[in-house]
Amino acid sequence: MSALLAQLNRPVPIVLAPTGMVPTKAMTPHVPVTPEEIARDVAEAAAIGITSVHIHARDDEGVPTWTRDTYERIVGAVRDAAPEVLVNVSTSGRTWTELERRADCLALDGDLKPDLASLTLSSLNFISGASVNAPETVRGLAQIMLDRGITPELEIFDMGMVNVVNVLRKQGLLPGAIVANLFFGNVSGLQATPSEIGLTVDRLPDDAVWSGAGLGAFALPAQAIALAAGGGVRVGLEDGIHLDRGRTTLATNPGLVERIHGLIDTLDRRVMTSGELRGILDGTATW
Repeated sequence: MSALLAQLNRPVPIVLAPTGMVPTKAMTPHVPVTPEEIARDVAEAAAIGITSVHIHARDDEGVPTWTRDTYERIVGAVRDAAPEVLVNVSTSGRTWTELERRADCLALDGDLKPDLASLTLSSLNFISGASVNAPETVRGLAQIMLDRGITPELEIFDMGMVNVVNVLRKQGLLPGAIVANLFFGNVSGLQATPSEIGLTVDRLPDDAVWSGAGLGAFALPAQAIALAAGGGVRVGLEDGIHLDRGRTTLATNPGLVERIHGLIDTLDRRVMTSGELRGILDGTATW
């Protein structure tokens, strides 16, 4: 069996990113911002089939926040609504850079302890601003996740960040499963072309569980190429609020998950269950 066929036989991890930091109710009524709205979208997506959810927190005014108590409410609501789905909390540097703020959600414990947490591996520019991730902050977050037994979900926007994966692994900060989201279509980073996607995946550790994501109009092309290359996908309103490149139809989180299922079925692949990803994270299974 060829390497590609073997990869296509692997289950597809689907990461739902329902909220993000940018979409507002003024931009689309479909973006969930309250704990109840986020939990509702996660439950509907879970009924269709997803593997994990990537959570950003908003305060009562809908503004992005880092506070642990807000994450407590969201994680609690999600766990009640979809207890099987793995929960990933964001440590984004897009609005604040301080390690203490970004790590606050990592202190959640007991039934609220996250399974994963995002870790952007270097600084980068978006059209609307910068995400600042100083080397000492990246290492600090990785160390806290390691100490807390939380798997980093590595966010990779350019080839330099792929190099950082290997550096952190050599330094002992990534001793367990490598889980990565690869982002394509950002003007300052990787583009959603077969060659760039292929090169990025080729540079990852061989055992990495990776999912492809496209920003805005590049969402569907990046997802389709990732699926055809044997990877997983990230979907959700965080990465784009429209269903089409012409920006005429607003998307919903469940609708985006439904569309991905169509591509997965066309490629004769199947969705990775949350239990299968749990097995990879605890070392009892491989992808």
